[in-house]
Amino acid sequence: MICGFAHSPAAITALIHPSKFDSVRVSNHTKCKCLKSKLYQNLASLGSFKFNVCEVELPPQISFRPHSNVFPIKGNHPQNADFPRYYSKKEKKPFPIPVLELRRAARERQKSRKGKPRKPVVPPRNGMLIRRLIPVAYEVFNARVKLINNLKRLSKVVPVHACKWCNEIHVGPVGHPFKSCRGQQTERRKGQHEWIQATIEDIFLPVDAFHLFDRLGPRIPHEERFSTPRVPALVELCVQAGVDLPDLPTKRRRKPVIRIGKNEIIDANEDDLVEENFTPEFNEIIDASEDDLVEEDIALVVPETYTLHDILPDSEIQSPSNTEELALLSEETVEAWDKMRQGAKKLMRKYLVRVCGYCPEVHVGPSGHKAQNCGAYKHQQRNGQHGWQAATLDDLIPPRYVWHVPDVRGPPLQRELRNFYGQAPAVVEICVQGGAVAPEEYRSTMRLDVGIPIDTKEAEMVV
Repeated sequence: MICGFAHSPAAITALIHPSKFDSVRVSNHTKCKCLKSKLYQNLASLGSFKFNVCEVELPPQISFRPHSNVFPIKGNHPQNADFPRYYSKKEKKPFPIPVLELRRAARERQKSRKGKPRKPVVPPRNGMLIRRLIPVAYEVFNARVKLINNLKRLSKVVPVHACKWCNEIHVGPVGHPFKSCRGQQTERRKGQHEWIQATIEDIFLPVDAFHLFDRLGPRIPHEERFSTPRVPALVELCVQAGVDLPDLPTKRRRKPVIRIGKNEIIDANEDDLVEENFTPEFNEIIDASEDDLVEEDIALVVPETYTLHDILPDSEIQSPSNTEELALLSEETVEAWDKMRQGAKKLMRKYLVRVCGYCPEVHVGPSGHKAQNCGAYKHQQRNGQHGWQAATLDDLIPPRYVWHVPDVRGPPLQRELRNFYGQAPAVVEICVQGGAVAPEEYRSTMRLDVGIPIDTKEAEMVV
């Protein structure tokens, strides 16, 4: 295989590599027609060849395929993301799934069921529990308790400020200077916040809901709104998913209910069943043991999955002693936060949770209650009734976004550089300032990859 090159102070004229020849020949000539056409005048530096003719024989196995070492980088989360949208009190929350898609899916289900026998109702709609989600409910309950206990310890080391007039909080040595207060007398203060010491309720918002003795029973009427106990909504979700608490009695069925109408059910006869006091796993352990168990042995036999933790009182809370303990505590808190949210998300896929589209009222159950206590915008037109819709994870566990401080020991946040700062949930920001690594899920909103200018002059130079 022979290939001819003609080059001079200009360039190479031709490159031919037919596969029929045995070798490749490279030739160099002093004169070239390319100089006459003046097409490659900028390549005059190639005239450093000192020989007129140069022939090189190359083996025919050489391939002229282009090679690229480009490796695409892919991730589940974007590099930078927008902050969560702030909804005014006069706006209605958007549906998680648009109404048109819900109607379209309902029509498709109705068409697919036409002419087919009715399928049996699956748990939890038939009153039974989903056994595979019982350990998840206990994990979520214990993760919530662990999160509250750890936040009490971290709040003694990491300063957290709350505004006296609005619901905004800030994690850092001093409050941020942004004029974003929407509370009372904001015109007099020109939007400035008045910072005070924050509490655990400011960091981890308490979302309460009515406790249901029977989640398939009738809806709570308006007259029973004061006699029905209210508990944290996440605790109520765990109780309905299988967590047994002595303070919150709940009806547990061992046979599916019998539906006699669209909204009418009757309980099946359970007289022929043996009474069970514990979880299925615990009963298997009891049946396998030959000796009788006493109360002291029950604590040793019950799996750790079904043990419940308690919230410690403030008198027993101790702050971390050193930096290493603070970092470990922060990592545990982030893990508890992630485990609680991921577990609650799994439970919400099977156990329905409702939220009012106008106010933050949450109800755990197939349908919302009838209490007319909605005081949101234009509640007079609805006679105080709630506009129930499907709840999202942020409705059940509000993340409570705060401004991210890039350097706690550095200068405070500047009002002019607001567009360069990121945001993160208050729990995550406390853990990051305590020494934990920022989770990958929140790095996009924290804007960790964005360079922050030193002053306003440098910010004006940014394109």
